[in-house]
Amino acid sequence: VIFILLTLTKIREAVINSIPKTLKVGIAAGIGFFIALIGLIGCGIVVDNPATLVSVGDLTSKPALVAIFGFLVIVCLECHRVRGAVLWGILASTLAAIPAGLTKVPASFVSMPPSIAPLFCKMDFSMIGTATFWGIVFTFFFVDFFDTVGTLVGVTTRAGMLDGKGNLPRASQALMADAIGTVAGSVLGVSTVTSFVESASGVTEGGRTGLTSMTTGILFLLAVVFSPLFLTIPSFATAPALIIVGFYMMGSAIKIDFSDPSEGIPAFLTILAMPTAYSISEGIAIGVISWTIVNVVTGKAKEKKISPLMYVLTVLFILKYVLL
Repeated sequence: VIFILLTLTKIREAVINSIPKTLKVGIAAGIGFFIALIGLIGCGIVVDNPATLVSVGDLTSKPALVAIFGFLVIVCLECHRVRGAVLWGILASTLAAIPAGLTKVPASFVSMPPSIAPLFCKMDFSMIGTATFWGIVFTFFFVDFFDTVGTLVGVTTRAGMLDGKGNLPRASQALMADAIGTVAGSVLGVSTVTSFVESASGVTEGGRTGLTSMTTGILFLLAVVFSPLFLTIPSFATAPALIIVGFYMMGSAIKIDFSDPSEGIPAFLTILAMPTAYSISEGIAIGVISWTIVNVVTGKAKEKKISPLMYVLTVLFILKYVLL
């Protein structure tokens, strides 16, 4: 509900447009690294390691080999400009996983979804008058707010939808769809319905209009009925898609002026923070704080005409780290 109110008052749109173009490009590149890391973890190529935090997993394991095979299929098809290369790669990985014994064809492709009655409208506001309640609300609000901002900025930057000033035209419509989805998901009792960074895969394949999203939505509705069929697709079969999309998203980094440290360093920190903190919102926070501080201490604040909202965001991010 707070999301809807902030969207109606144009505050969320103002936040997006207040972020400097360099940081927006950095956000897109950082998301590329982030989703590629998700893909690598999903297929076991990257694993956690108590001694070094992360390390290379067993590349001879079946999930890793299937993912590598799918990735090679996507790369070959992409090099030959084959449409739907990412989708073909997922299909190839899934088919390879069947004889490997990692998944199996279901006995039935159709299954009726369970009733939503146990979860529908089961909200509990009994603690609304407590500080604990609002602390939890603010924490979720903060993370989801800037995750959405980062996803929207990153995906639209990749899609080339930003104008000459680096602003996103008609951002309010996208943000309102996200806000309504969040409320609807809460009422239905499911995980937060929000903008997903994996949307970059659709942009990479050429999706640019609302028709892409409508098609995706219709296919998701069909997937509810045909869930046994779609559940045969293991997570490591989609890992190659995330890795290749990460490659395309990372390409945005060439637009960053690394010759100017006041521009390049905050963008670099944004890119670095997203995969290492495993959070889009953390990357935005580090980027905004560093960009504002670097340009203020180097005397470039007036030259770059830093907006008052950027100062407000910087203070809010600093308070988040101090208080939360």
